[in-house]
Amino acid sequence: MNTIIRKSMLSVAGLAFAGGVFAGPIAAHANAPVDGKAAAVAVQTAKPSPQGEQSHIDLNDEQTANVKAIIAATKKAGLPERAAVISIATSLQESKLENLGHLGDMNDHDSLGLFQQRPSSGWGTPEQITDPAYSTTAFLKGLKQVDGWQDMPLTDAAQTVQVSAYPDAYAQWEQQATDLVAQYWNS
Repeated sequence: MNTIIRKSMLSVAGLAFAGGVFAGPIAAHANAPVDGKAAAVAVQTAKPSPQGEQSHIDLNDEQTANVKAIIAATKKAGLPERAAVISIATSLQESKLENLGHLGDMNDHDSLGLFQQRPSSGWGTPEQITDPAYSTTAFLKGLKQVDGWQDMPLTDAAQTVQVSAYPDAYAQWEQQATDLVAQYWNS
């Protein structure tokens, strides 16, 4: 079974189990009629919280400019802050928010730019991929094709777009990405 589907099923099962165990007898009677009328039950979903140990790096002016470029492209695409968080966390993992050109033997194949996208995989030309606005828009286009990306763990959403050899590595950047979006979204 596909890892993402399996994790999603386990998450749903875990939530159902937790809801039954922790909600106790109050939840069991929540829909019971009160004075002949059914009571409404409100369910509020919280934003996903960062998974696992978190990493952090200090940003220089170029990296901060790239954060702002990612946020601007996300807004231009009409997507919410969560999309910017996923994009920034992905870029933190892939390039530490540096717009990487060809690194010779250090390159992962022909990967370039903020998201280490590959011209040979159809992400665009080297010139396009090393343009922060273009590369972010390309990443967001892929993200929008992921069903339920808004509610899934960040690392799953990023991995579905990126198809990395290290699928869980994105999670470590979620807190810093969230903080950066909070800091620059309205500036």
